[in-house]
Amino acid sequence: MWQAGPIAFAAPWLLVALPALPLLWWLLRVSPPAPRSQAFPAIRLLRDLPPTEETPHRTPWWLLLLRIAAAALLILGLARPVWQPQTGAGGDGPLLVVVDNGWAAAPDWAARMASATAAVDAAAREGRRVALLPTAAPETGEPVAATGLMPAEEARARLAALRPRAWAPDREAALAALAAFRRAHPGAIASLYVADGVEHAREGDAFSPLAAALAEAGPLTVAQAEGRPARLLPMPRAEADRLVVRVLQTALAAPSEATVLARTGDGRAIASATLAFAAGATEAEAALDLPIEIRNQVVRLDIEPEAGAAGTVLLDERFRRRPVGLAAAQETTADAPLTGDLFYLDRALSPYAEIRRGSPEALLARRLAVLILADREIPEGREREALTRWVEQGGMLIRFAGPRMAERPDPLLPVTLRAGERALGGALSWERPQTLAPFAEGTPFAGLTPPTEVTVERQVLAEPSPRLTERSWARLADGTPLVTAAPRGQGRIVLFHVTANAEWSNLPLSGLFVDMLRRLVALSAGVQGAEGEAPLAPLEVLDGFGRLGPATPAAAPIPANRVEETAASPRHPPGWYGTPGQTEEAAWRRALNVSAHLPPPRAAAPPPAGARSEAIGGVPAERDLGPWLLALALLLLAADLLVSLVQRGLVGPQWGRRGIAAALALALAGPAAAQEGPGAAAIATRLAYIVTGNAQVDEISRMGLAGLSDFVNRRTAAALAEPHGVVPGRDDLSFYPLLYWPVLPDAPQPDAATAAALNAFMRHGGIILMDTRDEGSGEGMNPGAGAALRRVTRDLAVPPLAPVPEDHVLKRAFYLLQDLPGRYAGGQVWVARDQDRANDSVSPVIIGGHDWAAAWAQDGRGQNPYATIPGGARQRILAYRFGVNLVMYALTGNYKGDQVHVPAILERLGN
Repeated sequence: MWQAGPIAFAAPWLLVALPALPLLWWLLRVSPPAPRSQAFPAIRLLRDLPPTEETPHRTPWWLLLLRIAAAALLILGLARPVWQPQTGAGGDGPLLVVVDNGWAAAPDWAARMASATAAVDAAAREGRRVALLPTAAPETGEPVAATGLMPAEEARARLAALRPRAWAPDREAALAALAAFRRAHPGAIASLYVADGVEHAREGDAFSPLAAALAEAGPLTVAQAEGRPARLLPMPRAEADRLVVRVLQTALAAPSEATVLARTGDGRAIASATLAFAAGATEAEAALDLPIEIRNQVVRLDIEPEAGAAGTVLLDERFRRRPVGLAAAQETTADAPLTGDLFYLDRALSPYAEIRRGSPEALLARRLAVLILADREIPEGREREALTRWVEQGGMLIRFAGPRMAERPDPLLPVTLRAGERALGGALSWERPQTLAPFAEGTPFAGLTPPTEVTVERQVLAEPSPRLTERSWARLADGTPLVTAAPRGQGRIVLFHVTANAEWSNLPLSGLFVDMLRRLVALSAGVQGAEGEAPLAPLEVLDGFGRLGPATPAAAPIPANRVEETAASPRHPPGWYGTPGQTEEAAWRRALNVSAHLPPPRAAAPPPAGARSEAIGGVPAERDLGPWLLALALLLLAADLLVSLVQRGLVGPQWGRRGIAAALALALAGPAAAQEGPGAAAIATRLAYIVTGNAQVDEISRMGLAGLSDFVNRRTAAALAEPHGVVPGRDDLSFYPLLYWPVLPDAPQPDAATAAALNAFMRHGGIILMDTRDEGSGEGMNPGAGAALRRVTRDLAVPPLAPVPEDHVLKRAFYLLQDLPGRYAGGQVWVARDQDRANDSVSPVIIGGHDWAAAWAQDGRGQNPYATIPGGARQRILAYRFGVNLVMYALTGNYKGDQVHVPAILERLGN
């Protein structure tokens, strides 16, 4: 490849033909044009014979210039010129592309892939072979390894299929893989290291050794992000009336901000908090103030606009506030400081649960997860019957002992108690206060460490029985039970053999008391069976972009009591774990988050000496000028042909001028400009797309809707004409049933006229399909699309949205579909949450990020120019089928939804 300024030539040897152009000029000048033939009678030869004989001896200069220009353009076009070419990683041998594809690479994945792809394209022009080395372990559980050397075209396809992982890269394994690669391919090799710029290990990192090894192998280029921090979202802190969220990041020289969104199970964002980072700060926190009822719906937190598994936290039942009732024997003294029966209970549970006070009967009148009785008697009669019925239906009753229980025990206890109490100086006295024994495995308290300073001076004793051991969840050092429990129907009864205040022990004064109560509350509401060694299978897992999807084949179950200590890996990817086949409520699931075991992010060391550095995201787009130059050369040759026909007399001068003008107009007018007049929209049914001003995106929209229209015409009775590009506020939108709107990251907020036109279009039955084109990688494929979507819809009458339910008409209008993919698969598609009968219950807005137009697009040869990832041809068929359902939904409304009423209609007719 030879480069001259911003232009490079992949076949520069063809340029040697340029010096021959003067010879062509001379040949054309000395060669007269062919004689012109004309039929006429012989007598006209005498009448029109000129007095002097004229013989043309040269070609006109302008025709010579036309032919020389055509020849020059042919030579230049065949030399494969490239505007703003990328030079790759230097050197002239094989190229090794090393990519950090861990959690920190997800937010700017598209920019990283642009840098890597540019280097691979440069290697393709130079005829170099390429190998790839991702540093994160694949989701299949296989070890990190480099590919063999392959043609650059094959490496480009593999690079396009590479995705970030939801765990940290293993640079030590990558270093070992590099050593194996060098043994298999000795000799110098150039390298491009697309690094995430983060140290991932707690005790040092292998970034520098890996970079140094690459520099030893040959020329090294290190591509890193500049001015963008790596962020992660740790577990939040639950307080009495709010969730406190904290974000960690690598230090930046300038102040920055991050936003954390709280989402419900159906993906709706119901709250947000903005965190401000000062210059050089690595940590910031903010509070999410939510009412109790709404806070219980939050199952997920996301950093906005970051896209990645480390910026996502799944909240399982441990973070949901459950109603807990407290009742004491004497309510008047229950809250007495330091001595009241409920003083310590209230302060231990109020940051984590909804506390309710009152008599047992009053508390059970509302839904209750846990009821705690502090040395309160349960007399026979209505109260005991109500408590027994509530426990047997799934409630958890927690009781604390005391003098009243020691004297008059009742049947609502997990074990039979001895009369009286055991105390220092009593009949069953200890020589000294007793400490707590370690908690046994298989109990809810497993993993907690009893402090040595926690002691017990008095307790109620349980009668020995064969089942006492299995019902004991906590014991004293001498083996006597401290906490016992037993199931009762679908619920459970738990007894602390000490008081709830500090009269019998100092347990309520310790942090262990809080942890024990939190774990007991977490077992309420029917979560029994999720403790101990019971295996929890992976139900849904997060990918590197923070999107939930089906579990991978390599994902393995985790014992329930080891979820918190398990770090994310290919064997245990982050996501939801639980019991398959059970209800999908959060109570049956446990969350494994990647950020729970990550150290605070630290910036990696600078590249080694001699390595070249470049910033990702600043790679200018290459442009292949060859097709344009060849097309222009063919245009000039066509003009030369018309001129020759005129000179030969085969075409009249007037028609020749018209032909040249028509050829020039046809070449200069793009395909998108070849639309029919404005009145054509009212004559035929056609789809439309909103013109964005980006020529490439608008062309994809046109080709996509044209391909979809052709598919609809071939598969259904609909007859769609060629699609139109429209500008809301200028063009009349009432002729179109469906508008496709690709949302660009720099899309401005619509002005008043545009917003009014779009609102009127939706109000009168039109549907807008808004495509952020980012679902393949969060915002990796279209950075800033999420913020742009909020900006462009600010003044639009968009109804409350929800993910498309399984029984929605959009999934069964023509084809029965489970997913609605486009060029990318996965992610959510959003429709109106509530039905509007005024609009036939049709959603006026459909929002997704699957790049549907690219999946539907067909070029002039009927080929699909854009690959569908990752499903290939099968995914493209599903994308077309979704397009058919979408068109039917736009043309016929919600008529398919009426079929759900057929049984009721038939029953009414029968009556």
